[in-house]
Amino acid sequence: MSAPLIEQDPEIYECIQLEMARQYRGLEMIASENLTSRAVMECLGSALTNKYAEGEVGSRYYGGTEYVDVVEKLAKERALAAFGLNPEEWGVNVQPYSGSPANMAVYVGLLRPHDRIMGLHLPCGGHLTHGFYTPSKKISATSIFFESMPYHTDAEGTIDYAEMEKTAAVYRPSMIVIGASAYPKDFDYERVRKLCDDVNCYMFCDMAHAAGLIAGGVLKSPFETCDIVTTTTHKSLRGPRSGMIYYRKIARDGKPTDFESRINQAVFPGLQGGPHMHQIAAIATQMKEVATPEWKQYAAQVQSNCKALAAALIEKGHVLVGNGTENHVILWNLRQFELSGNKVEKLLDKISISTNKNTIPGDKNALTPSGVRLGTPSLTTRGLKEEDMRTVANFLDRAVKIGVEIQKTTGKLVKDFIAALPANEELKALRVEVEAFAVKFYIPGFDVNTLKYKDGLPH
Repeated sequence: MSAPLIEQDPEIYECIQLEMARQYRGLEMIASENLTSRAVMECLGSALTNKYAEGEVGSRYYGGTEYVDVVEKLAKERALAAFGLNPEEWGVNVQPYSGSPANMAVYVGLLRPHDRIMGLHLPCGGHLTHGFYTPSKKISATSIFFESMPYHTDAEGTIDYAEMEKTAAVYRPSMIVIGASAYPKDFDYERVRKLCDDVNCYMFCDMAHAAGLIAGGVLKSPFETCDIVTTTTHKSLRGPRSGMIYYRKIARDGKPTDFESRINQAVFPGLQGGPHMHQIAAIATQMKEVATPEWKQYAAQVQSNCKALAAALIEKGHVLVGNGTENHVILWNLRQFELSGNKVEKLLDKISISTNKNTIPGDKNALTPSGVRLGTPSLTTRGLKEEDMRTVANFLDRAVKIGVEIQKTTGKLVKDFIAALPANEELKALRVEVEAFAVKFYIPGFDVNTLKYKDGLPH
């Protein structure tokens, strides 16, 4: 049991090494991904993974928790400080395993079965946990255990707040969810707050995507208006894969709430068992970084890079949902090229650029959407600046034009298109360029001089 991984399980060791090399010599442009620090990874690989600690700080169902109590207490204190919150007014639960469990804990803690929820429609940029269903099937657990009614974006990709207000006046939800998975704009929290007051419902913000930019002060804060706020910690916050739930201790009218007990009980024992103390330690470490002045510079650079990338793509004739971005997300509309998002995702994989297919307004099928989602958190972590975004835009532009030519020979079938990618010489040459560009930049967390490559050294 003391053997290192390379001896204990060489197959898994090999996969990890190759993944590290892939990250280093590629461009990670998935908006929900980031590149965390060596310190966070040390927490995740620590002896804390051995410890059970069900319950709350100072009130556990297991012994031997004196040190993990300190860890969780620090995580909570730092999570509040990262967003400038007064601990007399706000509390936080740092035990959710990730963002989706955090969201479910909010519903379970504050709602009754079959209560009504309104969230942004998935094809308009919403998240599955905000209540997505199709005409024939309830997709998310939220839509199975609660009644959900979506609100939508308009033709330009902006939330249709007027429609939201009309729907809520009739539907009378118990909770309105503000937040998104693929939405390139900020939110009108004040307008939604007024609506929630008018229909007497909870206002819940899922800030998982935007949390790092909110903490950095470049996007509006939901804490002035919302009752509950959840987030993941691994996207723009650049921490471990985990989740947090912020709740008001004092309501906006100055009266105390019972949110703390209801949220804590929903997390445990309602939905989870023992908290993952190695993740909670990593949250504490990352929230310490988020509270620094340097974080504000990082958040501003993420936003600036995204705007620069959007401008460069538009300059080259590409169409973006919302005609640009206000945050870290770009929704790339591919309809003019007659290429589906899943084709372009696979195309970009072949040149070492990671993205994800995504629905855009007007799409009917999430499996063959018309868009690709792009993001700048990982590129910014590596030190790319605005001028580098023009280079990245050029890679994307050239790749999609190669894809158009490939489709002329393969036809529209996805399987035929994908089968033709490995042999394309233009793609091979472009991949060499992308990787030569990528390895010029720093990457956190590991020593690039020790990386192992499946096909030789980086270009």
